[in-house]
Amino acid sequence: MANTIQVKFKDGSIRLFSAGVTCKDLAFTISKSLGKKAVAVKVNGQSFDLSYVLESDAEVEILTLEDSMGIEVMRLTTAHVMAQAIKRLYPEVKLAIGPVIPGGFYYDFADRTFNLEDLSKIEAEMKRIIQENLPIERRVVSREEALAYFQEKDERFKVEMIQDTPIGEEITLYQQGEYTDLCRGPHLPSTGLVKAFKLMSIAGSYWRGDANREMLTRIYGVAFRTHQELNNHLREIEEAKQRDHRKVGKEQEIFMLCKEVGQGLPIWLPKGAKIRRLIESYMIDLEEKMGYEHVYSPHLANINLYKIADYLQQYSDELYPSLKLDKQEELILRPINCPHHMMVFKSKVRSYRDLPVRIAELGMMHRNEIPETLTGLERVRVMTMNDAHIFCRQDQIKEEFKQVVRLIKQVYDDFGIINYFYRLSYPNLHGQDDTKWELSQQQLKETLDELGLDYVEEINDAAPYGGPKLDVQVKTASGKTETLSTIQLDFQLPEHFELNYINETSQKECPMVIHHSILGTLERFIAFLIEQYQGAFPIWLAPIQVRVVTVGQDYEDYAQEVAKKLQHSGIRVELDANAETLNYKIRRAQIDRIPYTLVIGERELGMQVVRPRHYGRGDLGVMSLDIFLARVQEEVYHKELLI
Repeated sequence: MANTIQVKFKDGSIRLFSAGVTCKDLAFTISKSLGKKAVAVKVNGQSFDLSYVLESDAEVEILTLEDSMGIEVMRLTTAHVMAQAIKRLYPEVKLAIGPVIPGGFYYDFADRTFNLEDLSKIEAEMKRIIQENLPIERRVVSREEALAYFQEKDERFKVEMIQDTPIGEEITLYQQGEYTDLCRGPHLPSTGLVKAFKLMSIAGSYWRGDANREMLTRIYGVAFRTHQELNNHLREIEEAKQRDHRKVGKEQEIFMLCKEVGQGLPIWLPKGAKIRRLIESYMIDLEEKMGYEHVYSPHLANINLYKIADYLQQYSDELYPSLKLDKQEELILRPINCPHHMMVFKSKVRSYRDLPVRIAELGMMHRNEIPETLTGLERVRVMTMNDAHIFCRQDQIKEEFKQVVRLIKQVYDDFGIINYFYRLSYPNLHGQDDTKWELSQQQLKETLDELGLDYVEEINDAAPYGGPKLDVQVKTASGKTETLSTIQLDFQLPEHFELNYINETSQKECPMVIHHSILGTLERFIAFLIEQYQGAFPIWLAPIQVRVVTVGQDYEDYAQEVAKKLQHSGIRVELDANAETLNYKIRRAQIDRIPYTLVIGERELGMQVVRPRHYGRGDLGVMSLDIFLARVQEEVYHKELLI
């Protein structure tokens, strides 16, 4: 008689089965409906195909397309369906890798260049493969068998992956019809279970992410449970494209990029420069009110400064080549601001009574980013960081950390940022003094709990040169989650630079450092704002706050008088007295996202009034210029949003 095993399900129930039962049979035993919906299974927390055989007691969760893991399984199978379709259409193509990514999948190919016109042909072949409903079979093979198979197929990337697989590690192949791939799985039982999908885009990539290796072609796709979900996703993508900071930034003349200047080197146009200066002034004023002292430090530094910081060894790929002036001096474009601020603190003797010392800077940094990663303002090669370092005693950490969190919340309130979450990350200790690190982690957790913040925790995600850190994560228009603000404790840099202060007993003691950046880089922050506001900057940030438009040339003198009074009152104003029709001027102002448009015609001239149109609320009727001016000044003061 077969052995009996206990299977515990997600709802806590326990049932008995014969050893050797497959998870597919187990699903049908529970109910025919579940058996039909099942796509994969989790056994003791690990994901497997439905063909997985249970030989001993286990905790089992049957996965369907209602589960996020079930969707990932479908997306992985869809990647294989795409690769199979491409091999049918273009047999000369070589396969690299095809993983699942958030929202979809991709596959990398070599030996053929694809274009967007190819995608419809590939999709059509994919649909045929899905209609064929090919069974998907998993096979465990020996290293020798796998190598022989892919060497015969001349699949060089698969051969390399097998050769790099540790001896003794299980190697699995998945076969569907004539197509066989190297994959860990799990996969759907058959290709017919793939639902709604679409191939989205083509990009370049390097084999194994190494710029020195072969260039590949990457095809991205998405897959969902239903066509309705797919259509919703495509609509969201289209909406995101309309908000994309690269598109809006070009239309609104905020910044420009050109190959003559260089990749990843944006030029701030007059409107963008105005927005940037307003944000810089806002941040400097706010930090100075909170006791920060702003400094300027050079873009170049002696390479030894970064050797002391232990930066060269860890981030050599990000550095530009050094400038060797003579045998005595070797300079480097600075990739971070931290070492400069360490030297500011070290420039004079400090007492415990002087602490905390808060040093801040809008510091420009230079990083040699890979060309393929450069994206508008989000990823650039020259960036300005809203950087600050707090030098404090151990007993001051919690209060200083709270003050920084409060500063973040105030800034986010002023900019209307509401969709964000906190992520607390801990570093790998790497043999460091565990007591100090664990104490700091405990202090940070206590601080966040005392502030009543909700946060997620991640282990070993903090930067290796620092201690535990708190990141503020936001979602961009493209759906990506990005870090906007960061606070991090650091024990190492103060020790590397031999910083000290004189404590209560007249002894030298090393200070703690809190790194923080509220805005991150100005480039990424403004890219985020462009997308959040859809180009309609709130009136306090708008490069042009009011546009005065005339009905005809007879009213130009009064329009100039109105514009001059607004300008003298500190309002950023522009006069449009061109010969176009009034409707055209008003429509142009809407396209330019001008907060207020003042229409000047016969009635306004006769009554000595103005007629404002608000970007979001439309025509506000006639009012005196003084009342309008007071209204604008009030909205600027309260930092009101347009939309």
